Amino acid sequence: MALTIISLIKQVPLPSEMRMGEDGAMDRTKAKSIINIDCTFGLEAGLQLKKNYPDARMMVVSMGPPAFEPSLKNALAMGYDEAYLLSDRKLGGSDTFATGLAISTLLKNLGFNKDDSEPFIVLAGRQSSDGDTAHVPSQVAEAMGLPQATFVERITPNADCTITARRIIEGGYQMMQLPTPCVISFTPTGIKPRKASLIGAIKARHTDIIVKSVEDVHMSPEDQAVIGTNGSPTRVATVENIESDRPPIVMATGSNEDQLVDSLIENIKKGGNVLVKKEAKKKKEVETSDFKIVDERGDNKGILTWAEVVKGDIARPSLELLTPARNLAAELGNDTKITTVLIGKNVKNLAQKLIEHGSDEVIVADNDRLEEYLILPYTSIITQIIKERKPEIALFAATTAGRELAPRIGMRTGSGVTADCTALEIGDYVDRKSKEVIRPILHSRRPTFGESKLATILGFVYPQISTARAGTFSVPEREEGRKGIITEFNLQLDESEFVTKILETVRGEGGLASLFEADIIVAGGRGTVVDELKSLKDLTQALKDKGLKAEWACSRAVVDEGYAEYARQIGQTGKTVRPKVYVAIGVGGSIQHLAGIKEAGKIVAINHDSKAPIFRNADFGLVGEYLDIVPELIERVKNGFTFGVEVK
Repeated sequence: MALTIISLIKQVPLPSEMRMGEDGAMDRTKAKSIINIDCTFGLEAGLQLKKNYPDARMMVVSMGPPAFEPSLKNALAMGYDEAYLLSDRKLGGSDTFATGLAISTLLKNLGFNKDDSEPFIVLAGRQSSDGDTAHVPSQVAEAMGLPQATFVERITPNADCTITARRIIEGGYQMMQLPTPCVISFTPTGIKPRKASLIGAIKARHTDIIVKSVEDVHMSPEDQAVIGTNGSPTRVATVENIESDRPPIVMATGSNEDQLVDSLIENIKKGGNVLVKKEAKKKKEVETSDFKIVDERGDNKGILTWAEVVKGDIARPSLELLTPARNLAAELGNDTKITTVLIGKNVKNLAQKLIEHGSDEVIVADNDRLEEYLILPYTSIITQIIKERKPEIALFAATTAGRELAPRIGMRTGSGVTADCTALEIGDYVDRKSKEVIRPILHSRRPTFGESKLATILGFVYPQISTARAGTFSVPEREEGRKGIITEFNLQLDESEFVTKILETVRGEGGLASLFEADIIVAGGRGTVVDELKSLKDLTQALKDKGLKAEWACSRAVVDEGYAEYARQIGQTGKTVRPKVYVAIGVGGSIQHLAGIKEAGKIVAINHDSKAPIFRNADFGLVGEYLDIVPELIERVKNGFTFGVEVK
């Protein structure tokens, strides 16, 4: 049997040229565009797979305007044989739900279905740099009824037509076995993509791109009703520029490393500069006195959260969820209840902990086969509970599991999802055309377009589903002995939900939990790999030896080069942390990295490049070679310097 390899790609503007219009739609007219970086790793994975299947049919698929054709031609030049573009004005402004639905409709129209006798595999990038949601692979998988694996680094084909995948998880990785057909999305830690060859470029020039419209793929009228700007279940309400909320940096001075370190210490003792806030511009208010107030929730009431279990305990990001959940419940009033779903093996004993942190009811789904997270049975269980309980809001932590689970559930419930939120609140939606005010409605705020904009997203299908960025919210105070309801869920599982097998799970001791709890984080960028992070780790250990809660971390570049595990990655595609002090050594300061440290109390930047962006976003700075500076800092720490953090 011949395997068909299908790679999904997206063309995106260069991050430095991303622009967003006032209507929330992206303005691509003046931006240079490239294949989304993550997608290129999916393309390369397909070409690697072809080595095992020389007769494989190689297809590349995209959805977008005709301007996307250059990226499809580039994929052909890399080694793909066929290119398909779904392009239709009706699709303009589609959210990820509508995008996943449209792409899956195209694939079905091309003859690919879950029950095909001929095997196929759908490959994609983890997420796109313009939206950063990581939703579409999960939504395509759900719409086609296929098993999936996301955040994958490597795949290996097996003789029985299954695929073994190495998947990144918090604190380590998993080895998984998937049947074909399946959907797999790749991280940028996979095999680096090749460049197009001259022969490939010539071939691409003479290969036509097949363009199809919504009508061409026979999309049903019902599906056409939920695509485009107006039909999508989620919609961008407002977009604002993200501005730094830190005062101007205080730079260390001196002619050698000894004087520079002394100056840095003195600056930290003095406390740094003070931020002078600009007066915010007043927004134009819409006169709504004669508008009709509409409550569209119907029978949907209450808030549902999912508690992820890791190593026999509730994962910290799942406890963090209870902070925005409690705030939303207070805003909604009318005794709004918070229900948390707890799934696993022998997990009922964890239910009281969730109640003491703020859940009103915990629904426990306990089964020996659910000891390890698996997306298909977990999707089934939570969807069953949603349909039974009808919550108005469902919240998930934006962990590797939550970022694939929420969109799959959203696709099944028709809800759509807002990803990676940093703020959640209840508000209104003013519909000027119908002169109606929809109230209440969830306002989900998330950074987007390379963390340069803050978008407010509204959901118009219930439950309104959002994922919250880990580390953004604090864990609510635990109230010992708090009363709540514990309900055991009557499981209805199907054998087809266990087609994906977990072969091995490996988690390190450090990483996720310790980073969230650290008072001081010492982070290294690309420049610190010179000594394989030794100086970085030595400084961290010196702080620990003084009784401080310290941990080390790194930028994405360090992880991509294999010097640290993903669990230690800070930034938009890693962790968001809230230490009292963040010491950035050799970190350039991309906006993606800054997204993960904006909640830090103080940021200390050490870099040999005086023009590095990190210095425009830090409180204290020092220009110097880290191999000279860090040993001096270690000596000062041994003599009592603690970056202003008190030893408890």
